[in-house]
Amino acid sequence: MRRFVADKTRNLIRRASTWSPTCPVSPRPHHPPSLLSQPTSPPFSSSSPSHPSSITSPLRFLTAAALHPLSFPASPNSMASNYSTTPVTLQSVNPKVLKCEYAVRGEIVTLAQKLEQDLKQNPDSHPFDEVLALCDHPAILDRSETQGLFSADAIERAFQILDQIPGRATGAYSHSQGIKGLRETIAAGIAERDGFPADPNDIFLTDGASPAVHMMMQLLIRSEKDGILCPIPQYPLYSASIALHGGTLVPYYLDEATGWGLEISELKKQLETAKSNGVCVRALVVINPGNPTGQVLAEDNQREIVEFCKNEGLVLLADEVYQENIYVPDKQFHSFKKVCRSMGYGEKNISLVSFQSVSKGYYGECGKRGGYMEVTGFSPEIREQIYKVASVNLCSNISGQILASLVMNPPKVGDESYESYTGEKDGILSSLAKRAKTLEDALNSLEGVTCNRAEGAMYLFPCIDLPHKAIKAAEAAKRAPDAFYAHRLLDATGVVVVPGSGFGQVPGTWHFRCTILPQEDRIPAIVSRLTEFHKKFMDEFRD
Repeated sequence: MRRFVADKTRNLIRRASTWSPTCPVSPRPHHPPSLLSQPTSPPFSSSSPSHPSSITSPLRFLTAAALHPLSFPASPNSMASNYSTTPVTLQSVNPKVLKCEYAVRGEIVTLAQKLEQDLKQNPDSHPFDEVLALCDHPAILDRSETQGLFSADAIERAFQILDQIPGRATGAYSHSQGIKGLRETIAAGIAERDGFPADPNDIFLTDGASPAVHMMMQLLIRSEKDGILCPIPQYPLYSASIALHGGTLVPYYLDEATGWGLEISELKKQLETAKSNGVCVRALVVINPGNPTGQVLAEDNQREIVEFCKNEGLVLLADEVYQENIYVPDKQFHSFKKVCRSMGYGEKNISLVSFQSVSKGYYGECGKRGGYMEVTGFSPEIREQIYKVASVNLCSNISGQILASLVMNPPKVGDESYESYTGEKDGILSSLAKRAKTLEDALNSLEGVTCNRAEGAMYLFPCIDLPHKAIKAAEAAKRAPDAFYAHRLLDATGVVVVPGSGFGQVPGTWHFRCTILPQEDRIPAIVSRLTEFHKKFMDEFRD
């Protein structure tokens, strides 16, 4: 730990033959990979390589470019003083959150942090000159041999990051929202991406996106009478989190016939059904690009979603962890923050929480557990409650915080590492796009299988029309039909797919999720084994 910076810099700069073993099959740990990457190996396990290419993450390069936060005029909405139109109030949050106290990160520590900021701005404002903390000394950065091992911009960025950490101590606790300087870097990256300002005080750094999701569910859900609108199919984090916090999942079905489209009429229908059952719907979850479905929302559709949430008084929970993973030329990623602001909606108009992670994209550092949520459109009283919930966990890990800042502020033109960074990034994303198309075509060639195009994310979610005999055999085996198919596939070929029943699907339909992560040169062998198995399976159970 005492040599963290040296080790971290080396890890980010050094070339390696593969990525992290669990790279990025899932944005959260302990989720099984869904497609075999070794065509002649035993069944795929969490310890098997699954990196999307044979090169390490391009974010091993630490840029030296100085950060210049964009400057924007104040929004008229930001001048308003009350949040009376926002959907979350002290009366509507989980009373357990209000009751919760956490003294070690309470009022006194908050005051100490304010004093620290006062001292930075006015050194003579108090009769003491620093807030004491444990600190480490990254001596390797001062050694002459370091200059020959790492690029100049990598060394300079490491110094910049250390300067942002109070006491230059990477092994100490940070502010519960994360290190202020790193949040400033992330906010500047968001502003550069969207063209609208971002406030570092809106950023909560977390150990991946999952804790941020749990935090918001804990805030919003008071009892089983509180519901969260979730897409079906959905990533199981949401159903699990809602269940753990005692709420009700209100499903809305994506339209497979229109490429997993999100129809506002479906949202309205499910909202009214929930209300008629006595459920108070608090929020809408949107996953864009989609997991497990791989679709990318059109901007017009996003505007409809924003309008729906505003009109219905819902918090919009935007899972945007796959924002870098777009594979088709006619689609591009637009953050919901950008869409809201482009519609003229500001802080007082809509409550929005956006989630991002270092586990996806082209970097795939899922084992490092880095991520953040940007929280906008909540009153100061509610923000205090969110901060309190965050403070119970003290802070997220510092290496994950650093990585999150690097994701949002990668090397720039003119940096020594820029060409290497862009070369690896483009190569990884191009390879993922090729793999997605190859698997899509292969799945659509199978009898009884239809698969929408993979527009983004890292998955395909084909529909399989199983023979009646296969369904009966599944019932006899006490398994869902798609799980029965997946078990047989695994036993026969070693190929792992995840049954669609684990994600939710229209009743009477069957699916499975497969990743596009096996290395590109192994895809043909996987396709061959899958094709051979499927033909034999269909012949065995043909009606």
